[in-house]
Amino acid sequence: MEHAEFNKDLLKFLDSSPTPWHAVSTMKDRLDAAGFVELDEKDDWSLASGQGYYVIRNGSSIVAFRAGQRDVTASGIRMVGAHTDSPCLKVKPNPEVRRKGFFQLGVEVYGGVLLNPWFDRDLSLAGRVTVLDEAGEVRDSLINFRKPVAFIPSLAIHLDREANSNRTVNPQTDLPPVLMQVPESDTTSFADLLRQQIATESGLKVRKVLGYELSFYDAREASFVGLRDEFIASARLDNLLSCYIGLQSLLTASGDEAALLVCNDHEEVGSMSAEGAQGPFLSSVLDRWCGAGRARAIARSMMISADNAHGIHPNYMDRHDENHGPLLNQGPVIKINHNQRYATNSRSAAVYRHISDELGLPHQSFVVRSDMGCGSTIGPITAGNLGVTTLDIGVPQFGMHSIRELIGTEDGYTLFRVLTEFMQREQVL
Repeated sequence: MEHAEFNKDLLKFLDSSPTPWHAVSTMKDRLDAAGFVELDEKDDWSLASGQGYYVIRNGSSIVAFRAGQRDVTASGIRMVGAHTDSPCLKVKPNPEVRRKGFFQLGVEVYGGVLLNPWFDRDLSLAGRVTVLDEAGEVRDSLINFRKPVAFIPSLAIHLDREANSNRTVNPQTDLPPVLMQVPESDTTSFADLLRQQIATESGLKVRKVLGYELSFYDAREASFVGLRDEFIASARLDNLLSCYIGLQSLLTASGDEAALLVCNDHEEVGSMSAEGAQGPFLSSVLDRWCGAGRARAIARSMMISADNAHGIHPNYMDRHDENHGPLLNQGPVIKINHNQRYATNSRSAAVYRHISDELGLPHQSFVVRSDMGCGSTIGPITAGNLGVTTLDIGVPQFGMHSIRELIGTEDGYTLFRVLTEFMQREQVL
């Protein structure tokens, strides 16, 4: 895949994946097209050498792997990890709010959301709805309104003269989006609106809405930005970018060596769930793949945890260590924290640097300022659960956890090239 094709396809992937469920559905379609076989955790598995497989849990997490041509206990597994979720506003179970004829929805903040950018945006709504259909069957349905259906208006500065110096955001009272105007006699429920949308999208007739997990998102499509198109702006770059890079690397690699991609949900809220990185999903897949030889396979394996990094902001350069300020379009960032907020060690970093240097590609390093706290990733969690050598790396970006984020056009493709080589290399440790 060439550089320009990679970035154009990335934009399509981002636009088709407004929620973790849509992201996994998009990855499933691409894996199916590449000849991968879906496995069901409820069934017995019979795995063939060289074949590609994938497993989905909860519709929002996925493990995809190539079995390779050699015994996995002798070859080890080249693993890449990412996460499907992003900070957002999720609809509450009883969300209807009617004030002065405006129909609004109550929302819950999911993850570490940068709240101010959510105001004055065209918002759409997507996610998973669980319903009772006309046949009396309980089933899931993905929905995506696609068009702008909501707006969170700012309070005019005339009514808040300190808006630019002292405004705070109360998530309970300030964030309910406006969806429409309705007369006082209107009894339309949110469930009614969902039934209509499901019928429009899939033709499914719904007897009753039993539950949902729905998120608002920026309705503006991903786009190239800059006088020379040197940037990409989009929602959910953290961390759908890494999901896309990992997927394309797995699909592009030769398939001769055992390679795996895991994209977990719930990283933004700690990863403790049945399908999160702190849960048993990946470990269960490895048990069934490797059997009694799992410990030997893990000892020969390596995990690259790919999650975006903080590029040095030209307006806030003092927020970075002076020797560790990653620049956009200057290469992926090896993330290091000796307090184990990142799982990188000298050996795992050396493996990446060696492959990158062989390909003639750039790389950078990030260490947080010693007087600031450090974020974390699925890297330390996965390393601790599996006992696998792990590297934390990511594409540098601006605006992390904002409704719209920014990356350089070079870095994603650079990471893709290195991960592709990593996934097809005969020996990594």
